[in-house]
Amino acid sequence: MGCCGIESRGCYNSDSDSKNNCIKTSFDKLHVYDWLKDIKNTYEKANIVEVRFKNTLKEYFINSNNLNLKKGDVVAVEADAGHNVGIVSLTGELVFEQLRKNKISLDKTEFKKIYRKAKQSDIEKWKESIAKEKETMLKARKIAKDLNLDMKIGDVEFQGDKTKAIFYYIAEQRVDFRELIKILAEKFKIRIEMRQIGSRQEAGKIGGIGSCGRELCCSSWMNNFNSVSTNAARTQEISLNPQKLAGQCGKLKCCLNYELDTYQDAKKDFPRTDIPLVTEKGTAYYQKTDVFKKIYWYSMKNENDINNFYAVSVDRVREIQEINKTGKKVDVLNNIEIETEEKPNNSYGDILMEDSITRFDKINKNRKKKRKKRKKRNPDKNKNNNVS
Repeated sequence: MGCCGIESRGCYNSDSDSKNNCIKTSFDKLHVYDWLKDIKNTYEKANIVEVRFKNTLKEYFINSNNLNLKKGDVVAVEADAGHNVGIVSLTGELVFEQLRKNKISLDKTEFKKIYRKAKQSDIEKWKESIAKEKETMLKARKIAKDLNLDMKIGDVEFQGDKTKAIFYYIAEQRVDFRELIKILAEKFKIRIEMRQIGSRQEAGKIGGIGSCGRELCCSSWMNNFNSVSTNAARTQEISLNPQKLAGQCGKLKCCLNYELDTYQDAKKDFPRTDIPLVTEKGTAYYQKTDVFKKIYWYSMKNENDINNFYAVSVDRVREIQEINKTGKKVDVLNNIEIETEEKPNNSYGDILMEDSITRFDKINKNRKKKRKKRKKRNPDKNKNNNVS
């Protein structure tokens, strides 16, 4: 069987292994490396299995029939009505670490059951439903547009038994989609569930490559979306450029929060930056911070010294502020030498100019000069060339 869209389940080959009923899988989204796979399970209730479905959706089921399951097995599981088909993504004791991480209680949660390993008929029906998802999404978008609904249907996921489909949509305001559900149910002869998601969740489902050159975090490993504010960029001294700070979802990049705690800890004891430093030469105003070197940069604005930058250690800034509080001025901004980076050795050429747009201009000028010199040396030769 050819490609049927099964790649959305993290599979690179749509043909199943008939012997062990296993689908060949690639590095799926939200992949978890089982570092306990070679250790015998010691947990008394090691019968909870993690099963993944489309994109980032994962659920946990109880293996009540004590089936011999391993990663990659295709299983038929209990659904709200009928059954669904998914791929086993994790087994053994590490599943309970995932439950603890996702704050799922073993005692309070009623887990659905794994019925069986999927039969060949289950897999064929499952592949047929996957193949219909893209076409169904495009038709649903057209129907929503004809009804003038202010919403965007971003994805469709069919249940394994082809009796139900979940339509994921994005909308800024409340949408009355009752008429849409009626039309979709009549057209596709299935039960319809509408599920609203945010722009971050949509980016996680669709996937893509970020500005860092790697796969989007929301589609590869993130499953919790914490709020991101511009204060995170300010704390890390990042330029507030909306085009650079926004991700593919149009929101602030999630990675702005990754190192935020480190910067907050480093700046915990830093003095205030809104207080200018008064010296005998003039008043110095704050410009920027080198957080990990603990250096503030100030500029003097007077007739003798215009927009010159001075590196001042954090301790010296605190000391000057204390002196200024008493009404006194200081002679110099900094009494400590700040280490500056050494200039690169130019014996091997200027490495920074390798990607410059004008790097060939000098070469072209030198060639023109050489041609002029040749013409002056051999004028007769040039005349013969022109005649010929």
